[in-house]
Amino acid sequence: MSGEATTGEGTSTEDGTTGSLGVLATWRQTPREARALLAGVFVGRLAGFLQIFLVLFLTHKGFSPGQAGIALGMYGAGAVLGTFAGGWLSDRLSARTATLISMLGSAALLVSILYLNVYVFVLLAVVLVSTVGQLYRPAAQSMLTELVPPSQLVMVTAMYRLCLNLGTTAAPLLGVALVSINYNWLFWAEALAALTYGVIALKYLPRRAKPMHAHAKQEVSEPRSGYGAVLSDWRYVFYLLAVLFIMVVYSQYTAALPLAIVDAGLSLWWYGAVVTLNAAVVVTCEVAATRYVQTWPLRLTAIIGFGLIAIGYGMYAIAIIPFFLVLGTLIWTASEIIGGPTTFAYPGIVAPARLRGRYFGAMQSALGIGSTIGPIIGVALWHSVGQLVWIWAAGVGVLSAICARIGMRRPSEAVPQPAELAAEPAG
Repeated sequence: MSGEATTGEGTSTEDGTTGSLGVLATWRQTPREARALLAGVFVGRLAGFLQIFLVLFLTHKGFSPGQAGIALGMYGAGAVLGTFAGGWLSDRLSARTATLISMLGSAALLVSILYLNVYVFVLLAVVLVSTVGQLYRPAAQSMLTELVPPSQLVMVTAMYRLCLNLGTTAAPLLGVALVSINYNWLFWAEALAALTYGVIALKYLPRRAKPMHAHAKQEVSEPRSGYGAVLSDWRYVFYLLAVLFIMVVYSQYTAALPLAIVDAGLSLWWYGAVVTLNAAVVVTCEVAATRYVQTWPLRLTAIIGFGLIAIGYGMYAIAIIPFFLVLGTLIWTASEIIGGPTTFAYPGIVAPARLRGRYFGAMQSALGIGSTIGPIIGVALWHSVGQLVWIWAAGVGVLSAICARIGMRRPSEAVPQPAELAAEPAG
């Protein structure tokens, strides 16, 4: 298994390298291919305009708000399908090939939306562009796992998340600037960013990364299997449930929280303030904090990372006043900083090499499903039970921590794969 090194469970690996390198030391030791991949992820995320401006664009073209809302929902569904398919494609072909298909395909599909006026065709294009555009997500993480030594995986994953977060933070501002000129510029800019990532992948990413894990030689001759093999790993299923539950809870800051703030009679300025606070703390602190968190035992990281979100949202249940808004936000932001990098890196720590893309695809799909259904559940509960929604959120947060505690095993507890079992002497 890819966790033969003690990633997340100690400070040393089989080759004697330290598992607690700082940010700059890790960056200096990160292979050029991995750096190029991180740059491509940042460029792609920086121009991620379609989801943000889709409703405004479609209403601008004359479609009804209801039609625009349906299109946005279809975009979310396509994104979940894309991460699922991306994991399969990464394993069947290669992470590089999946990235090229994702970037070149999404660039062409993005531009096509500009010239479609029939609603059914617009919906089809939106689903296709979101599906194809997300193929790269499992591929990127799978390739990072292959390129980076196990002892540095959590830190490099924190850098990967930083690229995502920086791009996500800047994209709306850049998008507004482009919209002020012309809506068409949004689509051409995002297509250009996708092509840029595609060029980076073509030039710098290896066709097949050199395995960084000693077990890789054993798995070369193993038969391929599908997502059924992933789901047969029952502990990993608990991890997937933890990810799903935590995303349902996490998404309430965009769904139930603004409703609660308005209902409490506070200015929406406070909502903007706590959202900005979360983004600023994550961007500035997560990578630095990972310098220390990367050496924690996985189970400790799971309990703290998943559990703090329950405490943070529980603060909102006391009262929606500025003090508890800020305190609660800081607590669940700490949850994200502590648990995010390890949670994202975990599939690469425990997945067999032949299923690594599918393990990441399953995780990304759980994230997508949680972020899709979470707002729907949260808004419905808010209208039904009001402030008690935060008690519900805290309870689900505790449940996610329990699932993570059960599911996130130490690398040394990895389930033996068929080739490994066959190599063991009988009796």
